[in-house]
Amino acid sequence: MDITLLKKLIKVVETSNITEFSVQEGDLKVRISKNTKSAQIISPSANYQMPVVSSKVESAANEQTKTEAAKPAAEASENMHEIKSPIVGTFYRAPAPDADPYIQVGDSISEGNVLCIVEAMKLMNEIESDTSGKIVKILVDDGTPVEYNQPLFLIKLD
Repeated sequence: MDITLLKKLIKVVETSNITEFSVQEGDLKVRISKNTKSAQIISPSANYQMPVVSSKVESAANEQTKTEAAKPAAEASENMHEIKSPIVGTFYRAPAPDADPYIQVGDSISEGNVLCIVEAMKLMNEIESDTSGKIVKILVDDGTPVEYNQPLFLIKLD
């Protein structure tokens, strides 16, 4: 596989919505990912790091991360508050798959109200509100993984 083909593949990944691409040609396997710091070429005999490829992929990943991080910050104003995840896990809006969600957009909440569950290591952790206000936006989809300190809800303070 020649370097011009690799460059074309990198361009395709950078300009598309996909986050990972892999192709195999014989014993040679190439994987390009926006989420990692380097792309790897894997062959049966050795692993090779390609710094030229990684800098392009890394810069694209950094730009995407900066854009995503700026969205909640731009929406927050002086009277807005973010409820953040205290742990890494899976976000659930309801106590059971067939149950109603704890809260909806537009609901008024008070300090101590249960807002959601974050499942970590098979333990269901209830996430409570640390303030009173009105739910303006739910920032995470049901059943998706969340990181530590990731914003979950946007609340307009009373």
